Amino acid sequence: MKTDTPALAPDDKINWLASIPFLGIHAMCLFVLSVGAKPVDVLVCLALYVIRMWGVTAGYHRYFSHRAYKTNRVFQFILALVATSSAQKGVLWWAANHRHHHRESDTELDIHSPLHKGFWWSHMGWIMCPKYEQTRFEAIKDFARFPELRFLNRFFLLPPIALAVALYFIGGFSMLVWGFFVSTTLLYHGTFTINSLSHIFGNRRYRTTDTSKNNWLLALITLGEGWHNNHHYYQNTANQGWFWWEVDISYYSLKVLSWMRVVSDLRTPSDQVKYAYKKYTPEMQAELKASTDFWGAVSSRKKAAEDKVREALEAAADHLPTSAPAPQALLKRQ
Repeated sequence: MKTDTPALAPDDKINWLASIPFLGIHAMCLFVLSVGAKPVDVLVCLALYVIRMWGVTAGYHRYFSHRAYKTNRVFQFILALVATSSAQKGVLWWAANHRHHHRESDTELDIHSPLHKGFWWSHMGWIMCPKYEQTRFEAIKDFARFPELRFLNRFFLLPPIALAVALYFIGGFSMLVWGFFVSTTLLYHGTFTINSLSHIFGNRRYRTTDTSKNNWLLALITLGEGWHNNHHYYQNTANQGWFWWEVDISYYSLKVLSWMRVVSDLRTPSDQVKYAYKKYTPEMQAELKASTDFWGAVSSRKKAAEDKVREALEAAADHLPTSAPAPQALLKRQ
């Protein structure tokens, strides 16, 4: 996939050796060719995908990253434990990086912007880069004060390993392959689509400073996270599907838990926020539709960069030796 994005910085390099466990989980999926597809194994695979996706969306994202609702300390730990079993690193690491993403969304400082570093980097490359291994504790001080969360964050491999071992003893190697390796791989890429595809494909209802888009298919895959433009317009809501036709399974489950008084104070957008798009002028609407073109945005950014280079070269032209090539010639050589 050609994106015309610049080369990665020297410190934005993938550590292939350290990434062997991550890549190994993908490779283990090939054993489905030898173990077959028992109905019980496939059912466990799908169930663990949904349960752990819920842990990531309702826990890592809506609770720990955005504090979109409240709960007690016991259920807070359960949320973190279920989400950590997804093998997507620690709760504090995940939430701190996500907060950073919102502060710098689709700028050069965004750690996984497809606009600046390309699709594959935003989808999974950044996860394999040692530059982002450390937890940004300064961005997650509110939850870092809980010792049990710090423990889970430090020993984030324990829950997924315990899950894998349990599956092996319950259903043997075939259940391990389907229930852990296949389910985890699907879970990885389901989650990663929000960093990558939801900034490339979909529709924009609200004006934001990034390329976030609403995508109904990604919303189904991720239990509601695909309403990404809604979310980037107004972040701290427990629901990301704001209208009845925007399916948001994670929010529906949180609503049920609120009836059971397990969670409380679910934040939802006001009508003023939801219907803000109705006040957009025709020019704003046209701009909004034009901004859905990701490849156009990449091309525009590239052109803007070339214009800056051209201006700098032309400004320095008076100081160049008479034998030096013209600025236009330098640009043509690139």
